[in-house]
Amino acid sequence: MARLFEQYTKDIAPKLSKDLGIANPMAVPRMEKVVVSMGLGRALQDKNVLPSATAELTSITGQKPLVCKARMSVSNFKLREGYEIGAKVTLRGKRMYEFMDRLINFAVPRMRDFRGLKPSSFDGRGNYSMGIADQTIFPEINLDKVTHRQGMNITFVTTARNDHDARSLLSEFGVPFRRPEEKQ
Repeated sequence: MARLFEQYTKDIAPKLSKDLGIANPMAVPRMEKVVVSMGLGRALQDKNVLPSATAELTSITGQKPLVCKARMSVSNFKLREGYEIGAKVTLRGKRMYEFMDRLINFAVPRMRDFRGLKPSSFDGRGNYSMGIADQTIFPEINLDKVTHRQGMNITFVTTARNDHDARSLLSEFGVPFRRPEEKQ
């Protein structure tokens, strides 16, 4: 069993139930999924970007990514419908908790000039999104084999109904949010 899931069932869920005043254990906020996505617009000029980015995304998440294609043509970007310009992975269950554990404890503290994650990146419905500028913060990436520095977006989807409950849930998991008075 994943360490964070065990921690959630034993410690976090009862604490959240008490703190948020929720009597029904099924109504306590929990993690639903984590979506990791990469925009690969550079793949239009360099055909080596897509295979290397999908291989790195596979090693980071432990799951093969879905290659996303352009939905419409945009002449200003020299983009045609059907071009492969992105990759994404949706993690659920054990893989989700293992990825969150590695992200929170190993990758995020390795970010350059890290002072905490922005607490205002909630969407109003209990989901949190964050951006990472460089994939090399993950320990699974071999720095000698990196040919292109690539950023990614990570979205935590929760069952919380509002941002306050979701922030409480993610804080209990150990997500290091910046204090509101700190500006970056």
